[in-house]
Amino acid sequence: MIDIRPVRTRKDTATFIKFLWDIYDGNPYWVPPLIMDRKKLMDRTKNPFYKHADTEFFLGTRNGEVVGRIAAIVNHNHNKEHDEHVGFFGFFECIDDQEVASALFDEAMKYLKQKGVTAVRGPANPSVNDEYGLLVEGFDLSPTILMPYNPDYYPRLIEQYGFRKCKDLYSYHLSQKEVYTERLERVTAALVERHGITIRSMEMKDFDHDVEIVKQIYNAAWAKNWGAVPMTDEEIDALAKDLKPIVVPELVLFAESRGKTIGFGLSLPDINVALKHNKRGRLLPGLFRLYVHKKEIDTVRVIVLGVLEEYQASGAAILLFYETARRALKLGYQYGEAGWVLEDNAKMVRAAEFLQGTIVKKYRIYEKSVT
Repeated sequence: MIDIRPVRTRKDTATFIKFLWDIYDGNPYWVPPLIMDRKKLMDRTKNPFYKHADTEFFLGTRNGEVVGRIAAIVNHNHNKEHDEHVGFFGFFECIDDQEVASALFDEAMKYLKQKGVTAVRGPANPSVNDEYGLLVEGFDLSPTILMPYNPDYYPRLIEQYGFRKCKDLYSYHLSQKEVYTERLERVTAALVERHGITIRSMEMKDFDHDVEIVKQIYNAAWAKNWGAVPMTDEEIDALAKDLKPIVVPELVLFAESRGKTIGFGLSLPDINVALKHNKRGRLLPGLFRLYVHKKEIDTVRVIVLGVLEEYQASGAAILLFYETARRALKLGYQYGEAGWVLEDNAKMVRAAEFLQGTIVKKYRIYEKSVT
């Protein structure tokens, strides 16, 4: 018999997090997370996301042994933004057993149905602004920073329960050897001349000021993207605080046109290359591993790159991509991963392809109606 119970105690939370090692220990592509980061992600008092969401975490056991976990989430800001009544599942981990997976989904669906949702999507851990989507292609590659990873049998467990594809997300591999072309040089030069676009790096001495600019641009630039949910000021402040220790200012870029900030791009060194060696997810060994293996990091992840709607035809996105690549090369990074990109976001897909990007990973958002 499979028992599904909500997470209620610190011990439950620790069990919920450490179940990851039961699933992934020995997987050469998995990157162990820092346990303290996972605790903060789940903490309703420290993560401002939960101020506008109802969430329940569940553990599944059989004969006293943990065999799965899941979260049921109602993101009220999402439903307000998109005039929907949907819920989400997230934090899904499970042994390769359909009975266990179905029991977990039954409990999550029961919780969400009581909240009045009409459909359930996921995975969201816990939102579109965090780790999002299920890996469906690219299992033989490690995830880059802030991207999810999962076993190759998860799509089968989810689809056999009745979930169907809602949307795919792409991650593009970029190589410094392929990015630069004569056409790219001509196009970027023309953009600068025609629209007066200039690119500047983040000023760490004015970090708080630049974060305020990010707040103004981020929600406006992504407002019409499928599934996008505005981040609250508190959420952006929390994210900025978490990322500040690993920010490379030359890789946080602002596009300006005649003195007005029209877009920005956030890229980070892929510290997962180093954290992959931190097998148990502890903080101090993790920092030591990061220091020791820092020189092995040869990739940056383009996490966010967007332009205000009225300037999206200006080519500023391509210029931000180009400048990110140019500055990353100067810092010694040979590769980039741009993702995720919505499969039907034609402008960003074209920009990635213009830079000779190739799709190396696909992630999927699933959906199931509530009946």
